[in-house]
Amino acid sequence: MRALYLKDGNLQYLTDYPRPERRAGSSLIKVTVAGICSTDLEIVRGYAGFQGIPGHEFVGIVQESDDDSLVGRRVVGGINIGCGTCRVCLSDGPEHCPERTVLGIINHDGAFAEFLTLADENLIPVPEKIADETAVFTEPLAAALRILDQVRIRPTESIAVVGPGRLGMLIGQVLRLGGSQVTMLGRRSESLALPFSLGLDSGLVAEAKDDSYDIVVEATGNEAGLANSLRLLRPQGILILKSTFAGTANVDLSKIVVSEIRVFGSRCGPFEPALRLLAEDKVEVESMIEGRYPLADGLAAFTHAARIGVRKILLRM
Repeated sequence: MRALYLKDGNLQYLTDYPRPERRAGSSLIKVTVAGICSTDLEIVRGYAGFQGIPGHEFVGIVQESDDDSLVGRRVVGGINIGCGTCRVCLSDGPEHCPERTVLGIINHDGAFAEFLTLADENLIPVPEKIADETAVFTEPLAAALRILDQVRIRPTESIAVVGPGRLGMLIGQVLRLGGSQVTMLGRRSESLALPFSLGLDSGLVAEAKDDSYDIVVEATGNEAGLANSLRLLRPQGILILKSTFAGTANVDLSKIVVSEIRVFGSRCGPFEPALRLLAEDKVEVESMIEGRYPLADGLAAFTHAARIGVRKILLRM
């Protein structure tokens, strides 16, 4: 099959990569569309030490499965595959299983290919009314919803989302649904045009006042974003970290202690409510798509996705 393959930091387009073999309890899926996210860009830069086919945001059609009801269905899929038997899997699910693999991130070939395999229990059928290019946002939208599982947010609290990019725009829209005042903060005025068009308050992060927000979500994917997020939080505020990036951050963390800041790392979230929001048009995603490429032009797609300010780039298989 055709695939984008990463080895030693070198992303290649291959036409003869072996098609994955389906194991018992898993399905073979023909990928129709996949999205490039910030984590994929960081993986190419060395994050997680991954080697293989990257990509974890996808929509596809089940070709083979032990579950006959799945064959022929359009699906999206949870990206974490746990052992299914450890205490963590049995009590909390696969997201933190010590033996887990993660689609396109940890020891499991991902979605930037014509076919992938994934455990049947990870698959969620896509409602007919949701188009592929909308459904491909299910995984990052679920990640935005994860915040609501972790933190009780009152409608009266002020929230800043630092980084109005791929994930930040989804987070801002999700948090606004609860009635909170949400402000999108970016480094460049150009990055604020989209949040403004969607009715979200926005501003330049450099002009935002210190200690001015109850909750700050850091979604920039860079070291400066973390420093700014800490600066903006009031004493005893809540910091939610959404970025994963290659390298280390050199940031003064003393405010976390002195101001008694509560910090939440936040990663994967629930797919079913994400699909419901997409089906009900509660979250706008189409305006985030800035390019569509065939898989054969995948290297050009990655170059486009890495440009400053670019949001979602899609690969069509």
